[in-house]
Amino acid sequence: MPIGAFVKRETYSRFLLRQITPFTMEPGEALGIAAQIAVALAGFAGVVVVFRRGSIHEWSAVDKLRLRLLLGNSILPLGLCMLGMLLLTIKPVPTGIWRCCSGIAFVVSLLFAVTMTKYFRRLDVRQIRRERATRFVFYLFGMFGIAVNLLQLYNAVLLGVFWLFFTCIVFQVISALFQFARMILLLPE
Repeated sequence: MPIGAFVKRETYSRFLLRQITPFTMEPGEALGIAAQIAVALAGFAGVVVVFRRGSIHEWSAVDKLRLRLLLGNSILPLGLCMLGMLLLTIKPVPTGIWRCCSGIAFVVSLLFAVTMTKYFRRLDVRQIRRERATRFVFYLFGMFGIAVNLLQLYNAVLLGVFWLFFTCIVFQVISALFQFARMILLLPE
């Protein structure tokens, strides 16, 4: 017997304004899954710290920046997911829920980007020249981050739809996954 056999679902989505099919996911479900992934990534950051040689205070500035990016890109989506789930509990659901969430995501992501850019610029220039891949990856994800942040602003001002808000969460989770893979695969500097 299928898992969802005992669960009666609505036939129309309140948020998508279309019929629910077996392939449709409600915003609360998507936020819950993304929150679980974000918690797992934050936990993986702890695993990276524990299994690396030397204490975190002995790490190079580039490795510390990678850890900050991993933690920030894990904690921010978790907070945004929790905010969205909190607002979904209000009955009746506010009409501007995704505008509000996108506005908050825009501000928080902008502050995070400014902070990480300051840390990146403080790195030793010789070390950055040696690490061309680090510079390329930082600027590549920075450009995608700017695009996602502009989408958040557009969503907050005009559209107010869930999927644009969720792009911010997905982008941050993918960024955290990438930083985790880099920290595991690259040798400490």
